[in-house]
Amino acid sequence: MSRPLKVGAVMYDPKVSVIWEIIRDFFDAQGAPIDVAFYSTYEDQNDGLLSGAIDNAWNSPLAWVDAQRRSGNGCRAIAMRDTDRDRIAYVVARRSGPVQTLADLKGRTIATGAIDSPQATLIPLGRLRREGLSPGVDVTVRRFDVLVGKHGDHVGGERDALDCLTRGDAAACAMLDLNWDGWVKDGTIDANQFSIVGETDRFDHCVFTVRETLDRSVENAWLDALFAMRYDNPAHREMMDLEGLKAWLPGRTTGFGPLMAAVESERFFAPASS
Repeated sequence: MSRPLKVGAVMYDPKVSVIWEIIRDFFDAQGAPIDVAFYSTYEDQNDGLLSGAIDNAWNSPLAWVDAQRRSGNGCRAIAMRDTDRDRIAYVVARRSGPVQTLADLKGRTIATGAIDSPQATLIPLGRLRREGLSPGVDVTVRRFDVLVGKHGDHVGGERDALDCLTRGDAAACAMLDLNWDGWVKDGTIDANQFSIVGETDRFDHCVFTVRETLDRSVENAWLDALFAMRYDNPAHREMMDLEGLKAWLPGRTTGFGPLMAAVESERFFAPASS
């Protein structure tokens, strides 16, 4: 490929442009130049990937599932962060409240993130179904549709769900394990007042996605540059901290099972009823 590799990223936060300016400079220094295209939503980004407008999409887990669905399994997952592997979503409730187990949610309300958030809506609702609780029937779902199209990459919907629980307008809420850890650490959540009453199966998160038709030599050259990024190198550490990782790892698809099951059970991609 004589031109720079075209990489897509979704602007879920203003910091995304800063991160990718640093990453672009890194790839230039590695002799593997890239152009970066920013998109408003993952749906738009997948349009770009599947049309050939970009070569490589930094996709959410839901966007990966959608790319495979739309391409007839014609994509490859080529790289991910160490922090993208083996994540868990938690269901959180008041320690002194009526919900001590997932079964206790029957007849009560759970607050979730946006409709397209894998970690704060889809996978937790799939977990409730496995518990024998049908969302919308056995459990009322109060959803916070913040920045739909960005697949819960921000914390807005999850934070609103937590606030809903704190106000007493829900008996529980759903959140990513990393957000629980961060909010306990910074005092947003008082672990003396709230506890984890249930958790999902482990699942994987974001992944670089390419079409099967991308030349393997081009892909390998790009991956060689990506994997040259080292956290113990001070020149690389800032961008890795901004992107929330300590190492880049090969992409894998074995961790998307819980999301794929939830997408099916929640009929996420089903045509809207007329």
